[in-house]
Amino acid sequence: MASYKVEICGVNTAKLPILKEEEKEDLFRRIKQGDSEARETYIKGNLRLVLSVIKRFSGNHENVDDLFQIGCIGLIKSIDNFDPDIGVKFSTYAVPMIIGEIRRYLRDNNSIRVSRSLRDTAYKAIHTRELLSKTSTKEPTIEEIAKESGLTQEEIVFALDAIQSPLSLYDPVYTDGGDTLYVMDQISDRKNREENWIEALSLNDAMNRLSERENYILKLRFFEGKTQMEVADEIHISQAQVSRLEKSALKSIRHYLSL
Repeated sequence: MASYKVEICGVNTAKLPILKEEEKEDLFRRIKQGDSEARETYIKGNLRLVLSVIKRFSGNHENVDDLFQIGCIGLIKSIDNFDPDIGVKFSTYAVPMIIGEIRRYLRDNNSIRVSRSLRDTAYKAIHTRELLSKTSTKEPTIEEIAKESGLTQEEIVFALDAIQSPLSLYDPVYTDGGDTLYVMDQISDRKNREENWIEALSLNDAMNRLSERENYILKLRFFEGKTQMEVADEIHISQAQVSRLEKSALKSIRHYLSL
């Protein structure tokens, strides 16, 4: 996502007004009476709220102007539906609405298309979770969301999983001293436990030339299908060290086979 600009969608964010509490109350009273000018002033006075929300989505590589516009839609919906008599601050009510609007935009524009009915199920579950979160100090469980929404637990889990943004196997997850760990390094290879490529190519001689630790790491990784994190826990070193030793061992094997 691009760095935040002073001007977004033609709005100079450095000069956005800040409303006082008494101004907010007066404006909302006038809004409820149909005063469109008061509504416009209230929207402008809360644009900083939209800015604070879209910063949470800085890792989505989306155009900041687009996110700002979508956030403004959520803000306007919040103003149109907010009831001052419910006893909560407007910002407390508006933030989940703005977040929800942006999430819907991101999911609907995902390159992997999910059916409308599945998205609707997911949105219903998310909306229910947000409502339950307001009345509880802990994160609601799937069972509680299912009971409140009328959906089954299986429907909720399946729908929420379907709308998750996909990851590339080559997305970096950690960097230490120049050695980058990728998503693929966190995935175990349980499918090929018995027909591992090392065993299939009869690399016993090459394996025997490795140190005892390198040999053991490759055995855990490729014969037993363990992740680098699992290997690190077993031999009591860091995951970054496992990655370096694994790469070094494989390089040694490739060099031996090329002789």
